[in-house]
Amino acid sequence: MNETPAKSCCTPSREASGLTPFVALSGTSAHGHSIEQASVPAQTFLMGDAHGDGNVLDGETPVHAVEIDAFTIDATSVTNADFAKFVAATGYQTEAETYASTAVFHLALDAKPEAILGSYQGTPWWVAVSGADWAHPFGPDTSTEGIEDHPVVHVSWNDAVAYCEWAGRALPTEAQWECAARGGLVQQRFPWGNEVGEEGWKLNIWQGEFPTENTLEDGFLTTAPVRSFEPNGYGLWQPVGNVWEWCADWFDRDYFRVSPAANPIGAQTGQARVMRGGSYLCHDSYCNRYRNAARSSNTPDSSSGNVGFRTVSRP
Repeated sequence: MNETPAKSCCTPSREASGLTPFVALSGTSAHGHSIEQASVPAQTFLMGDAHGDGNVLDGETPVHAVEIDAFTIDATSVTNADFAKFVAATGYQTEAETYASTAVFHLALDAKPEAILGSYQGTPWWVAVSGADWAHPFGPDTSTEGIEDHPVVHVSWNDAVAYCEWAGRALPTEAQWECAARGGLVQQRFPWGNEVGEEGWKLNIWQGEFPTENTLEDGFLTTAPVRSFEPNGYGLWQPVGNVWEWCADWFDRDYFRVSPAANPIGAQTGQARVMRGGSYLCHDSYCNRYRNAARSSNTPDSSSGNVGFRTVSRP
């Protein structure tokens, strides 16, 4: 139990040993969170991979019926502009800032040599960059000017929870996330159906030869504006592709075998938190996790240029 999934090349982990621990904010505020809400009705849905697409170590099976109470969820990922309001109101510093580095994709890198700390073992397309963070996503001399409506990135699970505390919100459970992403469709791979790319791109993933050549058939090398493409049946924009989204749950590859039928909240303990939805780096040559049922995880202090979040109403 509580084992991590097969290694994902999408998101490098940060070694937590010896680093500054996360300190939660005190107090909450619901005034700054203004993202449009999508309503997900109470229902029983079939959760998990019905197509045999997943890696066995990711624990996407068995398919099982899950009862979910009604809730509302952000129609989009939290944007750079949304996160900037939170930081302005609280003075919060993300873990990428306190650790003084985060992971930037090599083709998006815009930094002087002295800011480059090296690449990550096993995933050389990720570069550790000093001075990169949510407000400087490609290097210390870059900014979010012109991409205010893109999803915020370089935020850890701990950072996402801090935002939720301020906003009076919560991260979705893994079951809430998958139910919302499916948009009312039953056992389909994607929020719109079972096929991708045949009638024009419906999401932001990698095209070409990963990790060196992106043909940009979907129009984007890295993140896209949160309202790109089309929303699903519940009104969610880009639940798959664009950026991974943190969920509330601890990751457990065997959890679906013991999950309660009603409103599951994940394993009680673990080493990594669930991420859902895939990102602009997903490519079938190594990672097909841009599906409704796909699961991945990372340590709660890790951050990179392709991980963000969206929030849900509190119970």
